[in-house]
Amino acid sequence: MKLTKIFLGMVIFTMLVQKTFAQSSYNNNVYSPAIKSVEFYNTAKQGSFPVINLGSDEKVLLTFDDLRGGSRNYYYTIEHCDANWNSSNLSSAEYLQSFNDDRLYNYNYSTGTMQKYTHYEISLPNNNIAPKISGNYVLKVYEDGDQNKMVLTRRLYVLGKRVSIAADLVPSANNVTRQTNQKINFTVDYSGLVVQNPAYALRTFIMQNARTETAMLNGQPTYIRGTQLIYNDVAINDFPGRNEFRLFDMRTLKLNSQRVAKIYKDSTNVVVLLGDPVRDQPNYVFQYDNDGKFYILNNDGTTPATDADYAHVYFTLSTNKDAKDGAPYVVGQFNNYRLEESNKLHPLDNGRYTVNMLLKQGVYDYEYVWLDAKTGKADDVPFEGSHFETENEYQMLTYYRPPGARWDELVGFRELMTKR
Repeated sequence: MKLTKIFLGMVIFTMLVQKTFAQSSYNNNVYSPAIKSVEFYNTAKQGSFPVINLGSDEKVLLTFDDLRGGSRNYYYTIEHCDANWNSSNLSSAEYLQSFNDDRLYNYNYSTGTMQKYTHYEISLPNNNIAPKISGNYVLKVYEDGDQNKMVLTRRLYVLGKRVSIAADLVPSANNVTRQTNQKINFTVDYSGLVVQNPAYALRTFIMQNARTETAMLNGQPTYIRGTQLIYNDVAINDFPGRNEFRLFDMRTLKLNSQRVAKIYKDSTNVVVLLGDPVRDQPNYVFQYDNDGKFYILNNDGTTPATDADYAHVYFTLSTNKDAKDGAPYVVGQFNNYRLEESNKLHPLDNGRYTVNMLLKQGVYDYEYVWLDAKTGKADDVPFEGSHFETENEYQMLTYYRPPGARWDELVGFRELMTKR
């Protein structure tokens, strides 16, 4: 009975930590409908995970558009957070090398577009804002130097590598989910650390396709072998494989391309996509995707940052779901997988739902999520299906808090990709 209570307590704690990891106010948020096309990645590759090595020459780039035009008095800073994305409550002098914040001066106006906007960019670290210690950071952009006028936030990962992570992706150990799930077994080697109690001092989070709501916490290892923490219990790190993302190509507004049915111009650009069916089928079908990412690209111009135009993109989904039972949403990295009124589909007729979203020219991955009215649970599997064969990216982040320390260090990172 005592062991059962302990186990249940660990399960509840794990669920709470995972919920905090995904729902913290220090998530990837946009606070103004005028802010569009937010990109944040390591400059080594567009769309990559925003992790940099502490003390290296690596940088991350934040870009976004303000549809209000003109120039705004924007400032930015970064704040250190713990492994659960709560503030570490450190003074800025403890984690910043230079100033507390900085003015955002790097902006350009759109050229030759129907939708006017101002494009902003920030590159970090720079001479004014640079992290001093490893760990989680939230990048904040706000107006008039007032953090009560928050514009957007983005999660930044600063790595001080001190452990190595080895991982394998295998079928689920559960016969029921063997054809639909992907299980990750992994080992953390902490020989580069002096750890008194490694089973409690080290924690590893795993995310699928950089989606914070999929994060799973690994605290207590299955067993310890020398300086290795082994995580291979049959009941842990079992992810729905989901399906390949749907994709449409809007790099040009002059002719129909992949998944585009119609393009026309009135007072704005309008793009109508081909209708989407439900894909909850038993058999896996390969389809190339970008694992949920989007890329701002423009074949009609030369500088996508400022000459790519915006269009009202119409999505249509055919399903037998009743609007009284819930609502479908279209999501992807382009809107941080958030379920909001702007990406909620509304019923038409004959089981069809539709929504239009204002999006910048480029290539977009997306999928549909059903939000159940009774349970309040969001799930993409009813529309998309789930398969072991699906190609995904997994981000593995290991945190360490030394004895007596007041913050968590990010000491290990591994990106695991299923084979293409």
